[in-house]
Amino acid sequence: MYKYDEVDHRLLRERVEQFRDQTRRYLVGELSEDEFRPLRLMNGLYIQRHAPMFRIAIPYGHLASRQLRRLARIARTYDKGYGHFTTRQNMQFNWPALERVPDILTELAEVEMHSIQTSGNCVRNTTTDVFAGVAADELIDGRAYCEIIRQWSTLHPEFAYLPRKFKIAVSGSVEDRAATLVHDIGLHVVKNDAGEVGFRVIVGGGLGRTPMVGKVIREFLPTRHLLTYLDAILRVYNRFGRRDNKFKARIKILVQALTAEGFAAKVEDEWAHLKDGPATLRDEDIAHYAGFFSDPAYETLAASPPELTDALARDPAFARWVARNTHAHKQPGYRSVVLSLKKTGVPPGDITAEQMDAAADWADRYGFGELRVSHEQNLILPDIRERDLFDVWQLARAHGFATPNVGLLTDIICCPGGDFCSLANARSIPVAEAIQRTFDDLDYLFDLGDIDCNFSGCMNACGHHHIGNIGILGVDKNGEEWYQITLGGSQGNHTAIGKVIGPSFAQADVPLAFERIMALYVEQRLAGERFIETVRRIGLEPFKERVYAKSH
Repeated sequence: MYKYDEVDHRLLRERVEQFRDQTRRYLVGELSEDEFRPLRLMNGLYIQRHAPMFRIAIPYGHLASRQLRRLARIARTYDKGYGHFTTRQNMQFNWPALERVPDILTELAEVEMHSIQTSGNCVRNTTTDVFAGVAADELIDGRAYCEIIRQWSTLHPEFAYLPRKFKIAVSGSVEDRAATLVHDIGLHVVKNDAGEVGFRVIVGGGLGRTPMVGKVIREFLPTRHLLTYLDAILRVYNRFGRRDNKFKARIKILVQALTAEGFAAKVEDEWAHLKDGPATLRDEDIAHYAGFFSDPAYETLAASPPELTDALARDPAFARWVARNTHAHKQPGYRSVVLSLKKTGVPPGDITAEQMDAAADWADRYGFGELRVSHEQNLILPDIRERDLFDVWQLARAHGFATPNVGLLTDIICCPGGDFCSLANARSIPVAEAIQRTFDDLDYLFDLGDIDCNFSGCMNACGHHHIGNIGILGVDKNGEEWYQITLGGSQGNHTAIGKVIGPSFAQADVPLAFERIMALYVEQRLAGERFIETVRRIGLEPFKERVYAKSH
């Protein structure tokens, strides 16, 4: 992981003291609400329905065990004993007192963390594949490029006031696990015919009020040109992006207006002034940052050791957990473990201070002191020896981390919704729980197989409902909470936007709608066919007829 130098530490200390004084001035009336708003947003502080919400950056989802322990301490000391992982691989605290936020920033700075650019019209946290560096199907480890982008974008003087917020994702594997096609810029690592590694550059993706799949504007960009090409894209957006209407200010609207070809042409024109300039990456630059992500001291192990084989044979519950909650590793004898934060009755993505401390301990005891946060709102131990999986499973069960539902219907991606967010039209947490309770039969859940379910409480789409195989959107009807269902969305290499199946549902009717959707899927699926494949084959009409039938 990247380590801060003295310049980094000094910068953070100065930023903390600046905000401490700004907060003091606001609290004594020297700054108005309008004057304080941009200052707090620059430090990741929102005002939500009941209290301030404080968002902390977790660059590309990487946490050291000491950092997770510090987040646990902050949860206990300044909040209500828990935090919430977001789909941007960040953490949010929902109950901090405004006057204590500078103290939280001080605590974060001590462990090389901050909240810079977690809000505002700037380049937000760059995200990547949660299994970067350990995935068996990886072309290259993209984390070095994520760090390069982080340093380039942080406090960039030219891009501090963009027309709207801006999000970048990097995927280094054959299968895109970073949702690059629905980001303002997506960078998917590819190899050209000469075997050289570079980036396929995708621009103009995004969800929210106007969901769009991004367009490829360059099939192959050599890695050395990464920053100059990003500069060119951001300059075009900064110059031509709309500032008169925030609902039409995202880069996706500009790409749509200019067409992908027209936008690409403007980028190429701008790039002509930047290409091979001072920001061109040298081999030694890339090697420098790659050095922060070198492999740990892996043991030489055989895959599937006797300890694992025996435990799988004697304990079906353990076997079920291994099948769903562990991921193939590039190193023989290791696997990555997904600690599920989707236990029924707990808001998706929430984690207690006690769970944070426990996970940090396991990262030190069984791994190399590192953890990852996924955009599916789960926590990952990336380097666990297969012989230790049974012990880790038992510990995870004792701490509420071992629900064997990763990738299944109840592994719901979900924003905090109306329980916390002032923008939400409807609550999401109780409806997500109702769906989880409806499908709490593990045998049935496993039989249904892979199904992505995404839930957003409003059109801002923080729960990425558009790209869920099943999506739920909270809507307001005359002051009442209703829920719209979409089918057919997907992420990955074949990203698609789901389509609304019909009129919205009252809260109490959502679980029944899900039951009917699943029943039809079971009736219609072919052998080995996943839910999304059945939806694509038979279309939406049969699901619509079943869901809205008067009786069944």
